[in-house]
Amino acid sequence: MDQIRVVLGEDHSLVREGTRRILEQYPDMVVVGEAGDGEQALELVERLHPDVAILDVRMPKLSGIEVVRRIKECSPNTKALMLTAYDDDDYILASMEAEAAGYLLKTAKASELVEAVRSVHQGESVLQPAIAAKVARLWGRRRVKVEQEPAETLSPRERAVLELAATGLRNKEIAEKLDISVRTVEGHFNSIFAKLGVSSRVEAILYAAAAHWVTPAEDKRR
Repeated sequence: MDQIRVVLGEDHSLVREGTRRILEQYPDMVVVGEAGDGEQALELVERLHPDVAILDVRMPKLSGIEVVRRIKECSPNTKALMLTAYDDDDYILASMEAEAAGYLLKTAKASELVEAVRSVHQGESVLQPAIAAKVARLWGRRRVKVEQEPAETLSPRERAVLELAATGLRNKEIAEKLDISVRTVEGHFNSIFAKLGVSSRVEAILYAAAAHWVTPAEDKRR
């Protein structure tokens, strides 16, 4: 069985050690490097080319966000997953703009972290529901210039998939909600990406929010 190779970037040694112990309980994961600051994390990624880099937003010498930006150049196949205590608007949006594959808070359960690592490794984007709602709301309120293609560009089922994704649901959960297969959900996303000219779920959600095609979950509850 191929293992998911992970690099950890976290300046608090106790958190870093705890994260490593959680991940290495699972036979499909191995931590190949640990860093206590951003520069070291970037060096490890550049040298080891891991599948996933788990990064804190705030680290000494180089922020996690800047590490994500530079990873695209030195190790483009490495997926970045932010694991942080901060849910500040600026940090979240900057991480998404840097094309982080996921954003988790340190309040997440160990099982959520493990599933998030697996999901980003498989090419999915992972946002906790509260973070997904905040991203969509914040992005939708920004005056982001997007091509104003009509929402009818997407089929009703594609719009339904995108709406559920905007609430933070993953492919398996979307499939269960719509009573379709995970493979069908993946097919819908591929079609959505092609129609919108984007390459990831997060980009599709941000595009749709900016064009006011989707309504954030928090706004729906009001």
